[in-house]
Amino acid sequence: MAKYKVVTQKPAGVTFDLADSQYLLEREALDAIDAEIVEIDASTEDEFIASAKNADALVARGRPITKKIIDSLENCKVIALGSVGADSVDVGAATEKGIPVTNVPDTFIEEVADHTMMLLLASFRRLNIMDQMVRENRWAEGRPLLSEFPRLWGQTLGFIAFGHVAKAVAIRAKAFGLRLIAFDPYIEELSMTEYGVQPISTLEEMLGMSDIVSMHAPSTGDAFHLMSEPQFKSMKPTGLFINNGRGPTVDEEALIKALEQKWIAGAGLDVFEQEPPDPENPLLHMENVISTPHVASASSRMAPETRRRVGKELSLVLTGRWPRSCVNPAVLADSGLKRWQPYSMGRGPGSG
Repeated sequence: MAKYKVVTQKPAGVTFDLADSQYLLEREALDAIDAEIVEIDASTEDEFIASAKNADALVARGRPITKKIIDSLENCKVIALGSVGADSVDVGAATEKGIPVTNVPDTFIEEVADHTMMLLLASFRRLNIMDQMVRENRWAEGRPLLSEFPRLWGQTLGFIAFGHVAKAVAIRAKAFGLRLIAFDPYIEELSMTEYGVQPISTLEEMLGMSDIVSMHAPSTGDAFHLMSEPQFKSMKPTGLFINNGRGPTVDEEALIKALEQKWIAGAGLDVFEQEPPDPENPLLHMENVISTPHVASASSRMAPETRRRVGKELSLVLTGRWPRSCVNPAVLADSGLKRWQPYSMGRGPGSG
């Protein structure tokens, strides 16, 4: 019998980390400490609890880790996520039980930033419409349409939230001559100004100043439907909305209405409230919307590095050390885990 038992739900379909049920990359760190990964094919929450209650660790995949699950855990020392967001885990319940929840906040930031710029540029230059014109032998219509819009240089890009991805986007956007502003009440203004970004005090003011708005807020209670009808009405009628963050941060019905009633000019979306979206979703049938299937983080590097990181975080905590990244770092102070190197604000060293 292995020294440590790590439990995870067998996913029903494709997952972002693309784990293969063999967990070879996670085991690079876990085999060395005699930890086994047990994949549970549970059809109900109670079935999962029955198999996971004596686990030393959980990997959050394929099933939300609810308060009911967390309260049932008898020996769990860590819950690991292979993502930046932690919305699939009841972090509050884990904190109450003294269980650190680890995430992977820095392995695919560059990919998401690239994808954000791709959607921004494609939306601004109406790429999908231009492509359709070529395919439909409407060649002569392209130049007159684009001649209606200003050049990108000098336009204002507004960020909703200014975390790792937004910072990486700011570096890229500066090279295109964009003026950068941001609304984020949770970080210091100096964290923005050092990237050449002007802090704006209110969301509505920032929206009204922006030619392009890029959403980067996490999926938290405070950010749920952060963009709804009043916010879209605050944008310029010529404004574009980009969402590479989380679907629930946007009231999708309000976005549809904003596009139909021309409160805004267009959108570039990698995420939706329901995924995959209903084929009849109006957003999928609007020529002023460019969409991708929640793939911003995808690259040949993303899945292997994410999976290795999950294994390393589990190994650190199970052997009595602090993880590199933790979304509820307050639990670490009283955990008895060894602080192995400088740690601040729930971010792993070198993550920015």
